[in-house]
Amino acid sequence: MAHIDYKRIPKVPELRKRLIFTVAMLAVYRVGVYISIPGMNRDAMKAYLGSQDTGVGGFLNMFNFLAGGALEQLSIFALGIMPYITASIILQVAGVLVPSLERLKKEGDAGRKRINQLTRYGTLLLAVVQGTALARGLNALTGQQNVVTSTSAGSIALIVLTLTAGTAFLMWLGEEITAKGVGNGISLLIMAGIVAGLPSAIHDTLRNAFSDATAFGPVDLLILIVVMAGIVAAIVYVERAQRRLPVQYARRAVGGGMVTSQNSHLPLKVNTSGVIPPIFASSLMMFPGMVSGYFGPEFQASVQGYLAPGQWMYLVIYSGLIIFFAFFYTDIMFNPVDMSDNLKKWGGFIPGVRPGEPTAKYIGWVLKRITTGGSLYLTVVCLVPYWVTDAFQGINFYFGGTGLLIIVGVSLDLVTQIQSHLISANYDQFSLDNERPRLQARLDEAEPQT
Repeated sequence: MAHIDYKRIPKVPELRKRLIFTVAMLAVYRVGVYISIPGMNRDAMKAYLGSQDTGVGGFLNMFNFLAGGALEQLSIFALGIMPYITASIILQVAGVLVPSLERLKKEGDAGRKRINQLTRYGTLLLAVVQGTALARGLNALTGQQNVVTSTSAGSIALIVLTLTAGTAFLMWLGEEITAKGVGNGISLLIMAGIVAGLPSAIHDTLRNAFSDATAFGPVDLLILIVVMAGIVAAIVYVERAQRRLPVQYARRAVGGGMVTSQNSHLPLKVNTSGVIPPIFASSLMMFPGMVSGYFGPEFQASVQGYLAPGQWMYLVIYSGLIIFFAFFYTDIMFNPVDMSDNLKKWGGFIPGVRPGEPTAKYIGWVLKRITTGGSLYLTVVCLVPYWVTDAFQGINFYFGGTGLLIIVGVSLDLVTQIQSHLISANYDQFSLDNERPRLQARLDEAEPQT
C-alpha cells in the first residue's frame, strides 16, 4: 500500500465533503437504532436477551449482533439491512438462471438501474414477510408474553409497516453513502452496528476475566488477546495478498519508431470476494428463524434448535454457504474470457500461454485455485468464535470471526478509497502545476506589445 499523507485530507474539498457526509449518515443510523417501535415492550426484550447466552449462541443474540443492537432496542431498524442483502442474493442467483435477467446485466447502465429497482422491490417484500413473522412470533420465540403488547390486527400491521419503513430507509441511506460518501454504504452500515457493540463486549469480557464467578481468568484473557491479534494479522495479510500473473506487451510501432516491449502483471486478489460471502451467508442463516413463526411455536422452536448459532447443522450449512458465495461472487465479478480479450486487444500476453482461449482457461484455472484458498480462509475465520467459545467458558466473543472480518475488510476498502481520492487530488494538482507555466507563457505571448 502506497504511503499517503493523510494530513492532506482536510485540504481536499471533495474528499472532505464526502467524509463529512458519510459520518453524518452513520450518525443518523445510530440515532435511529434507539427509536422504538410502537406497540412493543423494549424493557422486556432487553431483559430476555440479558438473561441468555450473549456470546455467539442464540438466534436472537446473533440477529441482534448483525443488526447493530437494534433488535434489543426493538428499534425501527430491528430488521437491519438483511432484507436488502437477501434480495440482492436472490437477484444475483436469478441473474445466472433466468435469461431475461442475464440480458439485463449486459445492457449496461440501463440494465443495472432496472436490476437495482427489482432489488428494492424485493427488499420491501422480504421486509414485510420478515416483519410480519417477527411481530407474530416474537412472544413465542422469547417466551415473554409482553414483548408485543398487543397482538391485534391493527397493532401487527403498524409494527410491520414501521419495520418495513425502517428497512427502506436503511436501504436508501446505504445507497446515498455509496453515491455521495466514501466506501460501500451497505457494508459501512453493517460495520457501524458491529463497532457500536464492541465497547460493551470488551467491558463484559474484562469483567469476566477478573471475576471469580466465571472460569475465564487473566491467563485466558491473555491467550484471547494473542488469538485476536493473530486473526487481525491474518485478515490484513490475506486481504492484501495477490497472485500476480506476469504479462508482457509486444513491441509496437509509434510514429515510425519501435516501442520496446513492457513487462507488467495481472493482479488477482487471494480473497477476490472480500466480505461478501460471510455477509450473504449470515443473512440467509437468519432467514429461516425469522419466517418460522408463521408455522406455529413448536415448528419455530424446532428450527431454532437445529439452526441456532453454534449447533453442528448451523456450522455445516454456514460453512457451505460461505464457500459457495466465494466462488459464486468471483465468477460474477471476474470473467476470464473478458480478461483474455482485453489482454489480446492491447497486445499483451502471458509468457508461455497462447493468446485467446488458452489464456482464458489459464486465468480461470488460477482463479479457481486462489478462490479455493480464499474460501477456506473465510470459513476458518468465521468459525473461530465458535471454537473459542467452546474453549473459554463465560466470555462474550462478539468481536471475533465474522464481525472482525467485516470490520477489517470494510476498513481496508475504506482506506483504499480514501487513498484513491488523495492520489487523484495529487495528480490533478501536479497537472495544474505543470500546466500553469505553459498557460502563463501563452498569455504573455498573446498580450499586445505597447
